[in-house]
Amino acid sequence: MASVYIPVQNSEEEVRVALDQLPRDASDILDILKAEQAPLDLWLIIAREYFKQGKLEQFRQILEEGSSPEIDEYYADVRYERIAILNALGAYYSYLGKIETKQREKEEHFILATQFYNKASRIDIHEPSTWVGKGQLLLAKGEVDQAFNAFKIVLDGDRDNVPSLLGQACVEFNRGQYSDSLELYKRALQVNPNCPAAVRLGIGLCRYKMGQFEKAWQAFQRVLQLDPENVEALVALAILDLHTNAAAGIRKGMEKMQRAFELYPYCVMALNYLANHFFYTGQHFLVEQLTETALAVTNHGPTKSHSYYNLARSYHSKGDYDKAGVYYMASVKEISKPQEFIFPYYGLGQVQLKMGDLKSSLSNFEKVLEIYPDNCETLKALGHIYVQLGQTGKALEFMRKATKIDPNDAQAFLDLGELLISSDAVAAQDCLKTARNLLKKGGQEVPIDVLNNLGVLHFERGEFELAQQTFREALGDGIWVAFIDGKEKAPSIDDDASIFQYKDMQIFHQLEKEGHLVELPWNKVTTLFNLARLLEQLHNTETASIFYRLILFKYPDYVDAYLRLAGLAKARNNLQLSIELVNDALKVNNKSPNALLMLGDLELKNDDWVKAKETFRAASEATEGKDSYATLSLGNWNYFAAIRNEKRNPKLEATHLEKSKELYTKVLAQHSANLYAANGAGVVFAEKGHFDVSKDIFTQVQEAASGNIFVQMPDVWINLAHVYFAQGNFPLAVKMYQNCLRKFFNNTDSQILLYIARTHYEAEQWQDCKKTLMRAIHLAPSNYTFRFDAGVVMQKFSASTLQKPKKSVDEVRSTVAELENAVRLFRQLSAASSLHFHGFDEKKIDTHVEYCSHLLEAARVHLTAAEHEEQKVRQKQELARQMAIAEEARRKAEEQRKFQLERRMQEDELKRVRQQEEHFERIKEQWKSSTSGSKRRPSDMDDEDGGHSEKRRRKGGKKRKKDKYSRSRYETEEAEAEQMDYQEAPEIEDANTNYRESPGHMNEQDDEENAQNPLEAAFGIEDSDVEDEVAPAGRRRRAWSESDDDDEQQERQPESSPRRENSADVQSDGGEGGDKPNGDLDDED
Repeated sequence: MASVYIPVQNSEEEVRVALDQLPRDASDILDILKAEQAPLDLWLIIAREYFKQGKLEQFRQILEEGSSPEIDEYYADVRYERIAILNALGAYYSYLGKIETKQREKEEHFILATQFYNKASRIDIHEPSTWVGKGQLLLAKGEVDQAFNAFKIVLDGDRDNVPSLLGQACVEFNRGQYSDSLELYKRALQVNPNCPAAVRLGIGLCRYKMGQFEKAWQAFQRVLQLDPENVEALVALAILDLHTNAAAGIRKGMEKMQRAFELYPYCVMALNYLANHFFYTGQHFLVEQLTETALAVTNHGPTKSHSYYNLARSYHSKGDYDKAGVYYMASVKEISKPQEFIFPYYGLGQVQLKMGDLKSSLSNFEKVLEIYPDNCETLKALGHIYVQLGQTGKALEFMRKATKIDPNDAQAFLDLGELLISSDAVAAQDCLKTARNLLKKGGQEVPIDVLNNLGVLHFERGEFELAQQTFREALGDGIWVAFIDGKEKAPSIDDDASIFQYKDMQIFHQLEKEGHLVELPWNKVTTLFNLARLLEQLHNTETASIFYRLILFKYPDYVDAYLRLAGLAKARNNLQLSIELVNDALKVNNKSPNALLMLGDLELKNDDWVKAKETFRAASEATEGKDSYATLSLGNWNYFAAIRNEKRNPKLEATHLEKSKELYTKVLAQHSANLYAANGAGVVFAEKGHFDVSKDIFTQVQEAASGNIFVQMPDVWINLAHVYFAQGNFPLAVKMYQNCLRKFFNNTDSQILLYIARTHYEAEQWQDCKKTLMRAIHLAPSNYTFRFDAGVVMQKFSASTLQKPKKSVDEVRSTVAELENAVRLFRQLSAASSLHFHGFDEKKIDTHVEYCSHLLEAARVHLTAAEHEEQKVRQKQELARQMAIAEEARRKAEEQRKFQLERRMQEDELKRVRQQEEHFERIKEQWKSSTSGSKRRPSDMDDEDGGHSEKRRRKGGKKRKKDKYSRSRYETEEAEAEQMDYQEAPEIEDANTNYRESPGHMNEQDDEENAQNPLEAAFGIEDSDVEDEVAPAGRRRRAWSESDDDDEQQERQPESSPRRENSADVQSDGGEGGDKPNGDLDDED
């Protein structure tokens, strides 16, 4: 048992004080210490023991007395103990300020601590323990940089000061410099290996923050080895076990947390983690107790934030949104930055969204998104908020981002599909299909509402088969399957009772008697109703009526089923039964707007205007003027009231039109996309003559209504055509009428045909008008108005034709035929009964008959004149035709003659070339067969030369004549040339006879001369005439110049040479002087 001994002054005795038996009143021990003037270290020992025993007041009392001025004065020479007492008081008040929750008291404690440390510094400014205490104080105040400087002062003097190393490690840890903090902890451990286990706890925390979980686990284990009851180490190891997310790890972690709680029931970390565990197990009362205890024992902001968050989650899960919001807000307030702990912001946003505080919720979710930009749940929440705020574009952006981040999130695709239904049906359909496939792939059941919405989208796009399959998939098995497959049919009823079949429920009682299960779960009612609507669209009204009655059989208060049955009865023109069914619906809900509006429409069709107006007003009052259809119906009523009578009251008409315009505008103000209100407004503007405005409105309505199966608006097409007609744009009006007739009425509506006929009539297109009226008569043969209009058109056509200044016989004949038909048609109408019922009287008919008869007589006169004029025109045309035929024949004959002449000339040219080639070959053969002769005498050469020269001159003259003659004498020239060729042969033979001395030589020369001309002509080297004269002369000149035997021979050569040269010159000059060769040829002949 520890004790301290206080020496008695002026004696050797000592007062023994047992530390475990210290008096409750510290004044007793203080009296002893003062009386005996005990050393100050004993004061410190006793004060520390009071602190360990939790007697903080006694601890403070002793230390404050030990630091009083009297003690300072008495122990002025004792410095260390006085500094130790002051530092102990500074540390005590630092601790109080650290745990204090109230800011004012916190600051007071920190001020006192600062005073004590400053007083200690005045005793010895270099005392390390004082600077360490100041550093701890600054850390508690959050002044991390100044704390670092305080610890640095100590370490500069003693780098191995363990308290300073530990303090600086804490500074680095708070700064987030975990590696530097770890090095400082290691250094402290190296300086003092026997330091407390808590030092290793700091090492483990640094390892944990650095992500080195294995080494952190080892450090915490070492702490437990050194101190098995270290609560912080147990909590840290428990957290590591929980982070494994394995069942065994979670179990071990919770066991460690429970042990830490048993060792120290006020460990806030253990309390928070245990509360979190019990939240997931559903033990909310334990959650509340643990978190309340944690909040009572801690003042640490982040820790309190976790405690408040656990408490808020508990109330949130129980549906107590008010308390949950309060505690979420408290958790948020304990956090300086959202990055520290973001979960309470998310929970607060959820609660605010549930409570309708959209802006606050949006702000909190945006803070979450800043920290976690790829969090799908936050993106979906923001999408829902923006939908409620009316910002559909941003909502779509967040939803699409969520689907891209997590393509396997079926809920994200469902939310996106629901959002796209109103704007992009195709994309919505794709999203819902993707969601359905993901749910099926994950083995989850596809919700009925998802399949129902998908079926409706197929229905709207006209994909009726897919819609039916989807609705059947949503409905599953039931009695409806037998009716769809045709296995069950409605019992046959007689004709008298058939009009009441829509109210018959006997079929279902009969099925129950037969043992069939007639059940309809409430969550399938809407899908079955939609399936019946689809069957209506497929014209299977019998099965559709059975399904509507099945709904009413199981749920008699389903108003929409009554209204659909009333619609089926109305489609069969059974207005009375339709009204009864609507009244049945009103019995269920007498303020049903849809039922009242349908009743008003039926009363309007019965021409009960007063009741209809009252019903429409009742429908509007039932919705407090918010139902746009009720307001629209009142607008229609006012418009029909303005135009219903033929004799209109201008003032009343203007009043009704203005009222209808006001009502239509009111509907558009509420719902700018209401097509029917816009169409009504356009009609009012057209009635007032504002055609440009009405045309723009009708065009926009037409574009908006296109492509939607549920919006069939032929009226807007007709109205737009009416506007074109009123503006005189008849082609566009006709085109618009025809498009409407084809698109909506399958070309079978006689009224629209009448509109088309009227347009053709105004455009004076009489034949088109007549054809259109004939189509209308075929569709409605009992409508005599069409016949009368056809007669008027025939009359107008005939009159306009006869007024033309120039008209053909066919036109006049057509006019006569039309007039005869018109007279016949008017007489037929005159003989018909009930003329007044058809809108015309007998006198009017007789007037048309007389007028047409008069036109018919005039037309016959015009026909006679036209036929006579046509006869003359035909004769002139026949004469002109014959002349044209003759001219064409002459032209063809001339072309044929020219063609034959050219072909003949080509044939002759080819023939001449072939003959020359044959002649050349023949001469060539003779030349080869002849042998070489002896050398001639000069006299023989002279005679032979003279004779041949004369022959060549004659031949040369003939060729020049050939060149001069025209192409028309081509054949004659050819004949003469051939004759001269044949005459050369005997002359050559005579020459050979006279000059027998050298026959071979002369034959060789003649062969060369005769062969040269056809050879060169055949190959077309030069002009044939020049070649015939120049080439032989050149050969002879060479022969004579080489011979020296005879002088006479040299004298004869110049006599013949000039003549040949002149001949060549004449030939080269283009035929000048060619008369002499021709004359020589004539003399020779």
